[in-house]
Amino acid sequence: MSRTNCRRAAGAGSRWAKATGNVIPLQSVVFAGVLAALAAGCGEAGSTRSADAAPDGAAAVRPGVEVLLSDSLHLVRGQRVGLITNHTGVDGSGRSTIDRLAEHPEVELAALFAPEHGLRGEAQEGAMIESGIDERTGAPIHSLYGDVRKPTAEMLEGIDVLLFDIQDIGARYYTFVSSMALAMEAAGERGIPFVVLDRPNPIRGDVVQGNVLDPAYSTFVGLYPVPMRHGMTPGELARLYVGAFGIDVDLSVAPVDGLSREMTFDQTGLPWSPPSTNMPTIESALAYPGTCLFEGTPLSSGRGTDRAFQWVGAPWLDGEALAEALDRYGFEGVRFEAVRFTPTAPTDGKFADNEVSGVRVVAESSTYDAPRVGVALLVETYRASEGNWAWRVSHFDRLAGTDALRLGIEAGSDVDELTAGWAEQLAAFEALREPYLIYR
Repeated sequence: MSRTNCRRAAGAGSRWAKATGNVIPLQSVVFAGVLAALAAGCGEAGSTRSADAAPDGAAAVRPGVEVLLSDSLHLVRGQRVGLITNHTGVDGSGRSTIDRLAEHPEVELAALFAPEHGLRGEAQEGAMIESGIDERTGAPIHSLYGDVRKPTAEMLEGIDVLLFDIQDIGARYYTFVSSMALAMEAAGERGIPFVVLDRPNPIRGDVVQGNVLDPAYSTFVGLYPVPMRHGMTPGELARLYVGAFGIDVDLSVAPVDGLSREMTFDQTGLPWSPPSTNMPTIESALAYPGTCLFEGTPLSSGRGTDRAFQWVGAPWLDGEALAEALDRYGFEGVRFEAVRFTPTAPTDGKFADNEVSGVRVVAESSTYDAPRVGVALLVETYRASEGNWAWRVSHFDRLAGTDALRLGIEAGSDVDELTAGWAEQLAAFEALREPYLIYR
């Protein structure tokens, strides 16, 4: 980091805290960990810690829960805490945020809130989550993925502060941040402060790709007009929701200490827990902003395998021909392998336990354009499928954030035509998000 950049970073906290201007100002944004990390890079040459790997096997960064408990305990000290979390809410050693709060002498863990896939992350996509009691802590568990998606007044009764600590995946179509947004609304309506215990964007914070959702297609799968690959952490998204999209809540963010925007999750040194049953690896997460679109088609995206969302296939496809067609596009940072794979029940509802033919999307760079690759895959598989193709129309359109992509594919448009206008959308979004970014 240059001396000039050090001076800019050292003074950045006040600019960030006021970033919402006259919209809805953030009342208390915690930047101690970020500023400490930035200051640590301002010494003599050679003193800056590398972002490429964690030294001596230790975590290169500290997640928000550690920053909260070490630097910003005043936000929860003596309070009855509600915690929205799952199995991904852990500290750098893999210890559960639930346990850390439950055992802390100055914090009372009053209630837990479970998102899609449940508190332990074991439920399948779309499975309704039951409320209950956490056997380990005795705290009630309130489901946020069942008949209720937004915390009710009864659920929040007696809660002094509401915390969110879940690992997001970095794609628009992932429901955890929708649960966060609805919980922010509920907290704001009842005057309860909301604290995001931030976590890294596992597929980088400096890469933004895809189209921006048309608000007419807002659903729980994608609530706000953000791109398919948004390049933001949960804490940054929460700030955006307040400052740009009008959620009225007393928001604080306990940031990730030591995080820089170009990091992928494997560079943080933090333990990886698959956020859902079909997100086994970072490579699957990198492919997901493109291949998730196949959930709205007749093709399998490899659910129930160890390479979910890296594979796309169907019994009638010729994998070799499909791989050759995709190679002709000349996409940078990615290649395609012809494969045969067997999706399994109950996670794959299309060809469960039947071998299919298709391609594997193999990432060679963490910056490859997964949404554009996804569109090319749609174009080529639509052409090759002929009478075997049938859209899951409403689901595809809510994932795509528009009906234009589906209608364009049906009309025979090519990839350039289907993605025309994306660059302008992304430029506008990047300008919109800029005041709400925490990490540099």
